[in-house]
Amino acid sequence: MTSPGTSSTLWLRRFHPGADQPVRLVCFPHAGGSASFYHPVSAALADDTELIALQYPGRQDRRLEPCIEDLDTLADRITDELLTLDDRPTVFFGHSMGAVLAFETAWRLEQKGTHAPRAVIASGRRAPSTTRTENVHRQDDEAVIAELKLLNGTSARLLGDDEILRMAMPAIRADYRAIERYTCGPERVLGCPVTTLTGDADPRTTIAEARAWRNHTTGAFRLQVLPGGHFFLAEQQAAVLREITSELAVLR
Repeated sequence: MTSPGTSSTLWLRRFHPGADQPVRLVCFPHAGGSASFYHPVSAALADDTELIALQYPGRQDRRLEPCIEDLDTLADRITDELLTLDDRPTVFFGHSMGAVLAFETAWRLEQKGTHAPRAVIASGRRAPSTTRTENVHRQDDEAVIAELKLLNGTSARLLGDDEILRMAMPAIRADYRAIERYTCGPERVLGCPVTTLTGDADPRTTIAEARAWRNHTTGAFRLQVLPGGHFFLAEQQAAVLREITSELAVLR
């Protein structure tokens, strides 16, 4: 891989690198997801935004690496990677598990006093301190597949291809193990603004749980409810992109 100043590293993927993009968007994938999920967003913003998508170990070209099954450890590693970048104005965007990782990474960077994002967009995830009893990671493969179908975030091609699914299942299980064992106290708050996006029919996040993100920032808070389920952002791409560009515009 090339150096952080040019294209990509194992952790940080740039699909449309440019030398003079004034602001940065860092994208955190969902459980079982990969950096390539954000390629369309990168293409849409390429003219004036450096988009960096995280690639967690254990998937795609990193599939031979051990998965990280602890969310705090994963946030620590991501924090170390982001500290290698120049400190240009940045927004974090994370969906589902990625929303929690964006929050935890932002909190770590704020504690260090450098490289912290100017705003966090938390998509498709209840507030960090809200709790549910979830044990998908303890179930058999059929139950995990049923969960993926319920959330409608995994392509039918993948779910119908045993070989691809076997390759992806370790990362999916590891991510579910990380997010389902994660806990956060109400005292952990960010200083930057937080915008929360949620689907009005998400089976894993109620509107009240999404609104509870306001308890995790001393900055401005805004909740945007969009039509759709857990992966509403696939159906509401234009609306989600408007939210992202609105946050980035403040930084220019």
